[in-house]
Amino acid sequence: MISRSIDTNRFETWFRPLTLIHGDDPVSISISAPNQYIADFLEQHYKHLIISTAKQFSPEIENLSITITNKSSIENEPVVVTSHDNIVPKYEASSFPQLNKRFTLDKFVVGPNNQFARSAALAVSDSPGKTKFNPLLIYGGVGLGKTHLLQSIGNYVLNNSPKYIVSYITSEEFYLNFIDAIKNNSTKKFTAKFRSSDLLLMDDVQFFAGKESTQEEFFYIFNTLYQNGKQIVLTSDLPPSSLMGLQDRLISRFQWGLSVDIQPPDLETRVAILKKKAEEDNLSISQDILYYIAENVSSNIRELEGVVIHLLAYASITKSDVTIDLVRSVLKENSKPQKTKLSIDKVIDKVADYYKVPVNNIREKNRRKEVAHCRQVAMYISKIMTNNSLKTIGLNFGGRDHSTVIHAVQQIESLKDKDTSIAKDIDYIISSLNN
Repeated sequence: MISRSIDTNRFETWFRPLTLIHGDDPVSISISAPNQYIADFLEQHYKHLIISTAKQFSPEIENLSITITNKSSIENEPVVVTSHDNIVPKYEASSFPQLNKRFTLDKFVVGPNNQFARSAALAVSDSPGKTKFNPLLIYGGVGLGKTHLLQSIGNYVLNNSPKYIVSYITSEEFYLNFIDAIKNNSTKKFTAKFRSSDLLLMDDVQFFAGKESTQEEFFYIFNTLYQNGKQIVLTSDLPPSSLMGLQDRLISRFQWGLSVDIQPPDLETRVAILKKKAEEDNLSISQDILYYIAENVSSNIRELEGVVIHLLAYASITKSDVTIDLVRSVLKENSKPQKTKLSIDKVIDKVADYYKVPVNNIREKNRRKEVAHCRQVAMYISKIMTNNSLKTIGLNFGGRDHSTVIHAVQQIESLKDKDTSIAKDIDYIISSLNN
């Protein structure tokens, strides 16, 4: 009955590992939890739900008793010893680098919209943990370069101080890995990886909203790093004071250092971004055409770079120069697809046909790499082209939950930025569905 009261992900995390104990006390329900963390969380957040559910079977029940299955399995806090350069952890160094080597400070195009943010990033890169900019929080809209700047800091520090332990992770990945750690009774080992960091880079902290236990754990990680003089850099879509669904004590700590914003680029900066991207891709585009593109794409940097990728694809395939007519055609195709009554079934069929993968494999729990990629592409396209909720999309892919869909969308967006061939594949499928 409890499974009907909460979502599947929470039930699997907090209730599936429990065991009902048949005790002698008629007014108490006794359950066994695999570790103290789950026991404490249930006591704090689900005690009333458990008792009220139990009352439906035994009205006299008034109390909840939780015991630990195996107390010896609870891990101890990591012992951290500071040295001149690093924290030396009991556990292994963080396994979350995942930095895109293309994201460097040199390649970050500076304009009036981001000059202060870039200067702050350079300052913490030169002296991580030794400036007053700790934490450094970079905020702004989608596609304006927050992730580029965040990862640039990590790449700069690793290039200049290879022994530094740099951890980069999105808040959504942190949440999903943390849930897995709870299920595997390894939360202390998981968080120790982050506590051992010399530099922690956390992307999109706004996605911690509503995830109380995750916020709790990140709060302790933040405190450990800050007290040891280690650098913390965060990104979000809004300034700390405007973030909703986060604990006040986290918001307060985000405001301890420096918050800097990135605004949409002005015309001259957009032209400079286009020119730099075209040069990187060895694509010859006249100044007039660069200005034409910049005047017609003003929302964010990601869309600007997407236009250049499309032009590169057209030019290389057709062996033709970049003309104003070609640019007009690309801009028309590159306009954001409108969400229609397109069905998820249609999306899955089209993706399966394109990648030559059986439809059933995409829907089922097939973990083969090529199938998993197709599934993520189908989830991504379903998200941007249909009006279905994340939960509904997940249900159409073998009953997966909404967090899996969020992860798939983020994964494909990241891959599109890194690999032009994947961007071309997805653009082709979207064009086919539009037609």
